Amino acid sequence: MAVNAIGGSVGSGVNGVQNTGLQESDFIKLFLTQLTFQDPLQPVDNAQFLAQLAQFTSIEQNQVISDNLTGLLSVQASGQALSLLGHIVELTQNGTIVTGQVSTVQYNNGSPLLTVTQGDGTLVQNVDPTQVTLVQGGS
Repeated sequence: MAVNAIGGSVGSGVNGVQNTGLQESDFIKLFLTQLTFQDPLQPVDNAQFLAQLAQFTSIEQNQVISDNLTGLLSVQASGQALSLLGHIVELTQNGTIVTGQVSTVQYNNGSPLLTVTQGDGTLVQNVDPTQVTLVQGGS
């Protein structure tokens, strides 16, 4: 999972595992189809049956953990961005180093964006917190 330096967006998947599009309901349909069409003379072994049920449970629990982790990282990103309010920051924008005070934090699709006020009053808007390279004390 990609986590940026200061409050960046969370990547998809957990630990680099991408969502394959299969849902729990797909596994249940597959499992029920298997039970429906099994050979009555050679039914599924109880051990295999329990192992498959355990796999379904594990998949569901992993999805819940992934959702909770995504929410936690989103809250942490917001907290980090809000903690920059009033601080002097140095950031890189279009290859140029800009220094100024973080004056506002806005959110676009759940991702924090900073507004930095430079010494001459110029506003640098829509700054992704990952662009911040140095944080100094507030003024």
